[in-house]
Amino acid sequence: MQVDLPYTLCSSKPITGTLVWYYFICKREVWLMSHEITPDEDASALDIGRAIHEIFYRRMLKEVSLEGIKIDLFKRAERAACEIKASSKFIEAARFQLLYYLFRLKEYDVDADGWILIPTEKRKISVKLDAEAEQVLLKVLNEIKEIARLERPPPPIRIPYCRRCAYKEFCWA
Repeated sequence: MQVDLPYTLCSSKPITGTLVWYYFICKREVWLMSHEITPDEDASALDIGRAIHEIFYRRMLKEVSLEGIKIDLFKRAERAACEIKASSKFIEAARFQLLYYLFRLKEYDVDADGWILIPTEKRKISVKLDAEAEQVLLKVLNEIKEIARLERPPPPIRIPYCRRCAYKEFCWA
């Protein structure tokens, strides 16, 4: 008997933190990623993110990977999951990505707080999973499942993010 978990797609794969992040940026990208259509791995935006992880937190990096989640850094002493971002430009997307990680950690009986770390802006933003945030997150997860179930991707909508998107060739070529 298959249990329908709030974070499982119809393909039985878990929703990833990246899908949650993209939900707030581009619904079409959610569909593409949920159908395992690989973006241009050489896109400069991906390189910038990788470089920031290497430059600012090389000594501290302790990635935690569980099914569907990959936490950039977990500070055991503070019991805090940390998500490292290049800028605060998409802070709401980053907040929900981290809320998703906290939600999933709760499943493993790990009660943790979260921090969004933005080293280029010297910012540290607190994120807490409370009942209200969890309700909104569950709604987001349900909508991600609905997008993934679509037979075709939503039509492309040109937004400022498209310039740096690793899927721009797929949408606009």
